[in-house]
Amino acid sequence: MKDNYDKKSHDQKRREENKKSCQRLKCGYIRLLLRTALILLAGWLLFSQVLLVVQAPDNDMFPAIRGGDLLIGFRLQKNCAKNDVVVYEENGEIHTGRVLGCATDVIMLDDSGTLLVNGTDQSGDILYPTYAKEGISYPCTVPDDCLFILGDYRTQAEDSRDFGCILQDNVKARVITILRRRTI
Repeated sequence: MKDNYDKKSHDQKRREENKKSCQRLKCGYIRLLLRTALILLAGWLLFSQVLLVVQAPDNDMFPAIRGGDLLIGFRLQKNCAKNDVVVYEENGEIHTGRVLGCATDVIMLDDSGTLLVNGTDQSGDILYPTYAKEGISYPCTVPDDCLFILGDYRTQAEDSRDFGCILQDNVKARVITILRRRTI
């Protein structure tokens, strides 16, 4: 009889241990699910509200940025400064360019390919001459809440010479890093 009682007591202890083990396992899965959901939420917030990850659509910024390079931009900084490289949207298309003029700056282009911003020559490190295009007259004063943006590949780029001054609201992000595309 005692053996039978010990066996029942032993079986009951084993069932209780199995029940506790199942509860611990269930709690572990719930914690894992909550942590995964938190990581996914943080990733979504990071990549939809803070950072912009986009592929360079063309060679407008050649040689600094080549078409296909992966650009990572910071969305939260809305005030752009001169020489910032930005990703912007114009006519429903994504473009990249360098900010050359902010509100009240006076942009002057002439037939010799000289670019002046507030009377100062801006040729600098750019390899290509900057010629005026049709559709905008010079000198051009940049309006409030607008930017004058040019691509570095000046002879081929679509930029403010084509679109006019770009609204600051159309700037999606300031480029903070470039991941070079390798031939795959």
